[in-house]
Amino acid sequence: MSAVAELDARVAVVEEHIRCENRHDLPGVMRTFGARASYVDEPWSDHRLDRAGVEAYYTDLLCAVPDLTITVERRHATSDAVIVEVRIRGRHGGAWRGLPATGRLVDFPLCGVYSFGDDGLLASERIYYDRATVLRQLGVFREPTTLTGRVATLLAHPLTIVRALFRR
Repeated sequence: MSAVAELDARVAVVEEHIRCENRHDLPGVMRTFGARASYVDEPWSDHRLDRAGVEAYYTDLLCAVPDLTITVERRHATSDAVIVEVRIRGRHGGAWRGLPATGRLVDFPLCGVYSFGDDGLLASERIYYDRATVLRQLGVFREPTTLTGRVATLLAHPLTIVRALFRR
């Protein structure tokens, strides 16, 4: 297979993967992964290093955001990986990382890096996004520069605040 044909095939696998995510087709998502699959959610240091772990990640995600949609904004293909810049949108309708459903909307940019096995299928998906943005949208994070954030910081970390005041 030529280098161009290989890149085109890899991009096609990623496009099918994202279509399956948007349809909430878990078996379809899993078909885009090869025998050795991994999923890495870098902001949470969550490393799923086998097919069962990848499937569990997607099961949790699709339960947490039952109307999840992914819009590709940019796509980059290299000899080593396919990289996508996407927009993630949906309503937090189920438990996620110990947080019960808030019913709040999330809308944030995410960068996904896909690598491939010898079989041409996904070997890994690694994602990067701003965790604080997601937590802020879910209502559990406050900027320390706002009044609400200052009160929350004072209540949650009184010794840290007192020490900081004495350092001045």
